[in-house]
Amino acid sequence: MMSKGIIMSYTMLNNDLIKKHDYAPESLEGAALSFIREYCEGLRFDKCRAISILNDNLDFDGTGLKANQIPFNMEKDIDRLCLENAVDRFLKSGKKEDAFDVYFCYLEMFVGDYRKTRRMIELLSEFEANGSGLLMKHRDHYSHSVYVFVLGMAIYQSNEIFRKEYKKHYGIDDEKAAAAHYLQYWGLCSLFHDIGYPFELPFEQVCSYFEVEGDKRENRPFMAYHELESVITIDDKVKDVLSRICEGKKFDTTNDVFAYILYVKMGKEYGFSEEQMRTFLVEKPKQPNEFNHFMDHAYFSATILFRKLFEEMDIEMRPEYLDALTAILMHNSLYKFCIAHYKSEGNKPFRAALHPLAYMLMLCDELQCWDRTAYGRNSKKELHPMGCSFDFSGNDIKAIYLFDEREMDKINQFKDGYIEWLQNPEKGKAPGLKAYSGMYLRKNGVSGFQEDIERIVDLTEIHLDVETGIAEHIHAGNRSYLSDSNFINLYNFAIILNGRWSSDGWKRAKKAGQEEQYLSDSKVVAEFTESFKNLSLEYKLSNINQAKSFAKYMNMIGCFYHDKEVDFEQVESFTEEELVKIGKAEHHRWLQEHYDMGWTYGTPEKAKRDFERKHMDMIPGFAGFTVSEEAAQQNYERLDKETQDKDKDPMECMLTMLKMFGGLRIYRL
Repeated sequence: MMSKGIIMSYTMLNNDLIKKHDYAPESLEGAALSFIREYCEGLRFDKCRAISILNDNLDFDGTGLKANQIPFNMEKDIDRLCLENAVDRFLKSGKKEDAFDVYFCYLEMFVGDYRKTRRMIELLSEFEANGSGLLMKHRDHYSHSVYVFVLGMAIYQSNEIFRKEYKKHYGIDDEKAAAAHYLQYWGLCSLFHDIGYPFELPFEQVCSYFEVEGDKRENRPFMAYHELESVITIDDKVKDVLSRICEGKKFDTTNDVFAYILYVKMGKEYGFSEEQMRTFLVEKPKQPNEFNHFMDHAYFSATILFRKLFEEMDIEMRPEYLDALTAILMHNSLYKFCIAHYKSEGNKPFRAALHPLAYMLMLCDELQCWDRTAYGRNSKKELHPMGCSFDFSGNDIKAIYLFDEREMDKINQFKDGYIEWLQNPEKGKAPGLKAYSGMYLRKNGVSGFQEDIERIVDLTEIHLDVETGIAEHIHAGNRSYLSDSNFINLYNFAIILNGRWSSDGWKRAKKAGQEEQYLSDSKVVAEFTESFKNLSLEYKLSNINQAKSFAKYMNMIGCFYHDKEVDFEQVESFTEEELVKIGKAEHHRWLQEHYDMGWTYGTPEKAKRDFERKHMDMIPGFAGFTVSEEAAQQNYERLDKETQDKDKDPMECMLTMLKMFGGLRIYRL
C-alpha cells in the first residue's frame, strides 16, 4: 500500500505549481482525488520516452496548443491533471455541465475522439430532461453516473481489501499499474452503465400513462422490443476475436457472449446454466411481463456499448472490456431477480472475488442516491438526500446522507405520524417518506436502505454504516442561472470558439455582419472541427469551459438565454460596457483555469509556452493558487487593448452560435 503522506503526483510537471487539496483523506473528495494524483502516477506513459522532467534527453512528441511542443509523457500528465480538476469541479458543483467535463476527459483519454461516442451520453441526458417528466418515478442518471465513477475511485483508493481482490483477480502486482488498469475499466462500466435508459423510458411512459392508483401493472398495456437481430448479431470479424479470447467458443449474438461469461464467473456459485442465462437475456426485452413488468435498461446499456466499442469504433477487444460490459449487464435487475433472487431466504450476497467490477458497480450504484434531479411526478414529491458525507477510514464505509434543513417541516410531520402509528399500528400501514424513512428507520440497528445493500453485495469484511443528518442547503449559490438550454451544444460551441481564433474568414464575416452564413458553410465547420481535434485535452477543455461560462456572464449583465419565446426584450448585441464586464470575468476564469493547471507568469517565446507552462498574460509575481476578482481585474487593466479584446470577442460569437446550434435567443431582464 502506498503511504498516504507521500505525494507521488506528476513526474513531468512542476508539482510546486500544482495546488494541494485540503480535503480529509478519508472523505469522498480526498480519497478520489488522491487516487488520481497519487495512485495513478505515470498513467498512460510510454516508458520508452522521458518519464521525468529532469531527463536530459527529453522528446518533444507531445501536443500542447500544437503538435511537438512538449514531451509525450508530459502531455499524459497534463491529461491526468485535467481529469483530476474536472472531478474536483464536479464534486463542488454537482452540475451536469461539470459532469460533462468528466465524461469528456475519460473518453478522450481512454476511448478516443469524443465525437465517436458523444451521441450515447448526450442522448441519455437529452432524453431524461425532456421525456422523464411524463413518468411517475424517475431521477437523473447522467450526473449520477459521474458520482458513481468518483465513488468507485474513492473506495478503491481507501479500501485495501478490495484492492487486493482486484489485483489478485487480474494478476497485477504493481500498485500503480493496478490503479491505471482499474481507472480505465471502472470508468467504462461506471460512466456508461445507464446509457440504455432511452430504451426503458418509453416503456415506463406507457405504464405511467395507464397508471391507476392501487392497480397492478399486469392489468395495463405495456410495450416490448422485438426484431433486435441488427443490434445483437455480432460481426464476423468480432466473432473471430471473441473465439480467441473465450477458449475457442463460437458466438453469434451478444446474448451468447454475455451468457457464457456470466456462467463461467458465477454459474456454479448461483446454480444457473449457460442456457438458462441465455434465455433470460433473449426474453428480457421481448417479454417484460415475465420479469415483473419492468424493462431492464442495463441489458440495453451493455448491448449497445458492445456494438459501439467493437464494431463501430473498432477498439481492440480485451477480456477486461467484456468484464466491464457484464458488470453493466448485472447492475440492475438481472442479478437481483434472475441470478440471486436477493430477497429470498437462500440469498447469497455477491462477492468481489467473482467479478470485482460488477461488485463495485452494484455497491456504488446503490450508495449513490444523493443530489439526483427528480424528473418523475411522484419523485419530485419525495424527500431525497441532497448530499452525503463519507468516511472511508479503516477499510470501512460510513455514509451520512444529508437532508436539506429547509425540509424539516416535512421530516417532523413524518416523524410525528410514525410515532402515532407505533402507538396504534393496527390502524393501517406505517407512514413513509421516501427516501428519508428508508434511511432513518432502523430494525435491529440497521436501516432498510442499508439492509437492502447488504443483501446485494457481501459486506462482511467491508463494514457499512448508514446514518442520516440535517444540513444547510449544500449547493446554494453555485447552481442555477436563468439561462436554460440543452448543454450538449457545449462541444459545438467549443469547436467554433477555437476555430475563429485563426480564421480570417470569420473576421471578414463578422465585419460584414454575416457570421451565421459563414458558420453554416459545411467546409468551414469541417475545418474548425479538424483544428479542434488536433488540440490537446487541456486546450479542448479550456474552450468548453469558456462556452460553459456564458450563462454566468449573462446573469452578471442582467440577461439570459432560452429556447422558448418569452416576453422580454431580445438582445441582438451587447453594449461596450457589458462587453468590458464580460471580458473581465472571462479573464478571471482564464487565469484561475491556468493556475489550476500549474501555469505561472513568464515571457517565453510562444513556441515554448506550453513546455515551460508560463504565459505573459498571467499575474506577475503572483504566488498563490486562488485568484481573487480584484487581482484578476488589476491584471486585466495592465493588458493592452488587443489582449483585452481576446476576452470580449468570444462572447459576441456566442450570440450567433446560440441561434444556430441551440435555437436559443438572448433576452434582457
